[in-house]
Amino acid sequence: MTVKEQASLAAFQLVEAAKLNKGDLVIVGCSTSEVVGSKIGTDSQPQVAKELFDGIYEVLNGKGIYLAAQCCEHLNRAVIVEAEAVKGCDIVNVVPQPKAGGSFATAAYAAFEHPVAVEEIKADAGLDIGGTLIGMHLKKVAVPLRLEIKKIGEASLAAARTRPKFIGGARAQYDENLL
Repeated sequence: MTVKEQASLAAFQLVEAAKLNKGDLVIVGCSTSEVVGSKIGTDSQPQVAKELFDGIYEVLNGKGIYLAAQCCEHLNRAVIVEAEAVKGCDIVNVVPQPKAGGSFATAAYAAFEHPVAVEEIKADAGLDIGGTLIGMHLKKVAVPLRLEIKKIGEASLAAARTRPKFIGGARAQYDENLL
């Protein structure tokens, strides 16, 4: 299976497991270095990033779900996203590059119709490809998901969804559809 096919499968499994809906936001952090078997941040691979992006974006975009691409630590893990997904948010001025932002964020910036960078978002779910630490961009409360696919290329894959906080204590009742 190609990395594009693996990425597509991971996105599909995430959408299903997280019960995502049109208009939801998915954060993806991706180390192409890890995907090709190198140490994170040492072997940026723009072509691999494009394949990964295409596989994920086709699934999410087809369902009306927004993709947000986390930049690497050199851009403080800023996020590249379509402008319409973050209306009212403060944008920052940066254009990611393979060695300053990461290849995946660079691929997203090139592919999006109206890309913008923001310092933070609160996503509904996420994929972490290669240990990029996406947790800072997930809504509270994050819930780990176990997908059938465990790796993309040589990179480990972690996934999460979010749920509303429980409040109210012992007498409270909860909406099962939000769990």
